[in-house]
Amino acid sequence: MADSHRSSAAEIPVTSNGDLDQSPETVFQRDYPSGLGALNLSDTLNFSPTSEGIIESGAYKGSASLPTSPVAPVAPSSAVASRLARSSSCSQADKDAMQAQSTAGAMVLSDDLKNPAIEKLDLVRKWSINTYKCTRQILSEKMGRGSRTVDLELEAQIEVLRDNKRKYQNVMRLAQTLASQLSQMIKTQRQLGDAFADLSLKSPELHEEFGYNAETQKLLSKNGDTLLGAITFFISSVNTLVDKTIEDTMINIKQYELARVEYDAYRTDLEELNLGPRDATTLPKIEQAQQMFQVHREKYERMRNDVSIKLKFLEENKVKVLHNQLILFHNAISAYYAGNQQQLEQTLKQFHIKLKIPGADTPSWLEEH
Repeated sequence: MADSHRSSAAEIPVTSNGDLDQSPETVFQRDYPSGLGALNLSDTLNFSPTSEGIIESGAYKGSASLPTSPVAPVAPSSAVASRLARSSSCSQADKDAMQAQSTAGAMVLSDDLKNPAIEKLDLVRKWSINTYKCTRQILSEKMGRGSRTVDLELEAQIEVLRDNKRKYQNVMRLAQTLASQLSQMIKTQRQLGDAFADLSLKSPELHEEFGYNAETQKLLSKNGDTLLGAITFFISSVNTLVDKTIEDTMINIKQYELARVEYDAYRTDLEELNLGPRDATTLPKIEQAQQMFQVHREKYERMRNDVSIKLKFLEENKVKVLHNQLILFHNAISAYYAGNQQQLEQTLKQFHIKLKIPGADTPSWLEEH
């Protein structure tokens, strides 16, 4: 009786909630996801009746490839599902078009990144070619083997300007030397006048003689200051003419000479190509050389016209400036050595020259505060 009771108890199917209408196989299949497939009870659990009518579970004997605990997969969201559906519904042609568009975008981005480097390399290449051609042209001219384009009238004007610049610079150096020596003489005359005035006070028997000399030296030093102001103004004006006006024209002349060398270099290059054979290989080179020759020819002619205009205006300005400055220098020197103080002062007023009072460069303590 007991054995039959234990036997019948062992056959009772038991679930987690005590329901008796489902078999263990059905319960296990419901707990696992359908994607993993149904598993037999014999592959997972070993049930054996015990003496107390309790079901014991044995060790798991299933396949090693399956997880030891049931894991439910996460269902994709509606947005992801729709994207997957659209992706799966796309034709192969659409996918190829999208891939081609992505590749084209990457190539455009790569080209944008390479453009600055390519431009720099192209500039360096052009500069190297131009430098080589110009250097070869200069060397061939110095060795007497290359021809040189010469504008005789313009070259003569440029040579006169260079010669005048050297002479004007020499006049400035001599005028600066004269101003320096005059400044020292004025300083000596002023000191000598002070010494005569001191002796006039301390020598009653020679009071008048020392007094006359003191007044003469002071007058000479005063006139010397006036003459020094005129010479300084003359030096400043000539220096502006030489170092600014003429130098600006000289810069244009250097650019013109460089354009001339480039023009002759590309002209020589074109002439050499024209002397050679004409075939499919050389014709593109000749055409390119013709284009470069035309570009540098226009540049040379433009620079030549600019220099001609600059020289014309420079000549007019030079005559006007030097005319006034030479009159100033002559009148000031003549009035000083003639002892005509009134004429010397009138010369400075005529040219609107203001003299600096000796010792007035440094402001007093009251003026600073």
